[in-house]
Amino acid sequence: MNLSAITQGNDNDAPAPGNEIAQFAAGCFWGVELAFQSVSGVTHTEVGYSQGFLHNPSYEDVCTNTTNHAEVVRVQYDPNECSYESLLDVFWSRHDPTTLNRQGKDVGTQYRSGVYFYTPEQEKLAAESMERHQQKMEGKITTEILPAKKFYRAEEYHQQYLSKGGLSCGIACNSPLMCSAATA
Repeated sequence: MNLSAITQGNDNDAPAPGNEIAQFAAGCFWGVELAFQSVSGVTHTEVGYSQGFLHNPSYEDVCTNTTNHAEVVRVQYDPNECSYESLLDVFWSRHDPTTLNRQGKDVGTQYRSGVYFYTPEQEKLAAESMERHQQKMEGKITTEILPAKKFYRAEEYHQQYLSKGGLSCGIACNSPLMCSAATA
């Protein structure tokens, strides 16, 4: 079996009936996941690794900075209650898209900014959204917009980490949303 073909292939996981799926990378996935969990119409979130070339990577593998995986949040949402555009707004609000391969103190390719699309419509909306946000930014946005590749679910201890009482998000905790579990 060619494992490279698996990791480089599209994410073929299907959302629940009536839902759509989206995938975002915006630094450490803990705070990003917590932000998406609070969006009305989001039915499920999970964190994991995508866009790399190692089959079934662990957190330790990804942290070596040699697998090219990004820490991502995969979001299932009901499009009748939540638009993809509103998810993009949350994405842009959660990080600095002008920093290449870093967010705050977190440095490495796994912390890059990315929108990984499942449909041509998502690709179009992501590109248009990036253009609008670029007009508001002083620096150049480094966010990549690419087809969603195979999603590897992160270890269980990473899932809903902050909502379960995790105490750090790896970035200076001055945002009540980002670190609500730490300050609650």
